[in-house]
Amino acid sequence: MSGLPADILTKYPSLAKFDNTDVESHDGREATLLKYIYSHPSLEQLRGSPAAICALMDEFAAKEDFLINIGKDKGPKVENLIKEEKPTVLVELGGYVGYSAISFGDAMRQAAGPGKEIRLWSLEFDPVIAAIAMSLIDLAGLSDIVKVVVGSAADSLKRLQAEGKLTSIDFLFLDHDEELYLPDFQVCEDLKLLHPGSLIVADNVVRPGAPKYREHMRQHAGVESWGIEGLIVPGEFEDEIEVTRVK
Repeated sequence: MSGLPADILTKYPSLAKFDNTDVESHDGREATLLKYIYSHPSLEQLRGSPAAICALMDEFAAKEDFLINIGKDKGPKVENLIKEEKPTVLVELGGYVGYSAISFGDAMRQAAGPGKEIRLWSLEFDPVIAAIAMSLIDLAGLSDIVKVVVGSAADSLKRLQAEGKLTSIDFLFLDHDEELYLPDFQVCEDLKLLHPGSLIVADNVVRPGAPKYREHMRQHAGVESWGIEGLIVPGEFEDEIEVTRVK
């Protein structure tokens, strides 16, 4: 990310920290984020406010250390899909620090209205990162809706299905290792978790890229698939979200 325009670095000074290794996560910044939020002078006002907590995560990502969250450009585009689709069961593969679970869980709650039972399963491989996500999800007041599951996505999907906790997926969000998008989508197919009308949304299909997944979805006879343009950092780093509907 070297050679960035001065105006981008002014808005996002955290990007100047990148060195030649381009380390983007799992180097301690996630624990620093948790301390940053829990030491905030307005912590009591943040409690129960998903939008405020996501905004604070965006602030940290801009000023302190870049975070591999979906972010302020692509996030609202997925939230709009959630509000249109009104899913009662959403599964995300790759929960990271809980940003998407918080924003999507809040969007599900708003779309469903009072009294409707909804569930967001956030599947995260790293137990330490998952613990951070759980803390922030609780702070946002969404623990009744969002459940974090630790382990590989494939194993967690199989276990949840075997236990009868997950029988159908209305909305599947892929945001973990791009090499796993296709095999984990196929796990969902094999488990018969997807149904006509289910929506599958995959982040980062251009940057860093998921070409095998995108090619498969575009050629799959049982779905229709298209792209939505998005930015990793507003004003910079173009990407796309692949949106797929089961026929």
